[in-house]
Amino acid sequence: MIKVTVVIPNYNGIRFLPECLGSLERQAPDTPPYEILVVDNGSTDGSLELLEQEFPRVRVITLPENTGFCHAVNAGIKASRAPYVLLLNNDTKVSPSFVRALVEAIERYPAGFSVSAKMLMWDRPDLIDDAGDRYCVLGWAFARGKGKSAADYDQSVEIFAACGGAAIYRRAVLEEIGLFDEQHFAYLEDIDIGYRARIYGYRNYYEPSAEVVHYGSASSGSRYNEFKTLLAAANNVYLIGKNMPLLQWVWNLPFLLIGFLVKFFFFGRKKMGFLYLKGLGQGIKKLFSEAGSRQKLHFQWRRLPAYLAIQGQLYVNLFRFLKKS
Repeated sequence: MIKVTVVIPNYNGIRFLPECLGSLERQAPDTPPYEILVVDNGSTDGSLELLEQEFPRVRVITLPENTGFCHAVNAGIKASRAPYVLLLNNDTKVSPSFVRALVEAIERYPAGFSVSAKMLMWDRPDLIDDAGDRYCVLGWAFARGKGKSAADYDQSVEIFAACGGAAIYRRAVLEEIGLFDEQHFAYLEDIDIGYRARIYGYRNYYEPSAEVVHYGSASSGSRYNEFKTLLAAANNVYLIGKNMPLLQWVWNLPFLLIGFLVKFFFFGRKKMGFLYLKGLGQGIKKLFSEAGSRQKLHFQWRRLPAYLAIQGQLYVNLFRFLKKS
């Protein structure tokens, strides 16, 4: 019986697929039974031909056009029947113990929703690319350990949310809380689903023994570009509005306004300040759209302890960000 399905969304990633899939096919002999499923988002670079010729054992779902990260991974999740789903970016190369380490990690945590892998920089694998994601009261999401020595991140710890570029998720929880919100298209969708799981009372963790090197920004280009700036700004507002109850939103408003203002000046220096503001406007529009309203998580008193715990994490993560820890 297949224990985990590795879902890889792909959009014109032909130059990365050989190393990514090759490393997955070279997993250690004691790896739990797993399958590889590539969801192709309308690639035109020969990715499908490569998969057919070089990786015949890989399952492939072909979408007619680029429907975004969220729709692609949801299609993969729906096509899987395994108790665990492992999401992996196509611009990665995993260690031989990668799949086993993530399966063993999530099975250690009965209340665990997800476990994030130890992501290393492609050109500097001695440095962290992502050791789990954090979210703070300024409305900022950031990668834990980014650019720091990988040797300093060798402890399993609880995190705010798993990075969807390399993480395992418990199917039973996905069936309870819902799949990735396709209104995001891409960016912050992993923070959103991790946030939602925390509201339901579940937890997210980081596992250092599951190592993966990550190229980064392979689909959208550079780290800061117009597409990413616009979409991430919109999703930032949308994420806050759909997950925070009104009272919490009002309570955090002074911090959020500071966060938005700092980001505006940051992107202004990159000549994308008004693009960032446009993204915020699109996020508000998305939040009040019919589709966005359906995704709103309404407050329930029985979840008050979870909301209080999340608020505490928002403060703690601001402190961590300022300390650069």
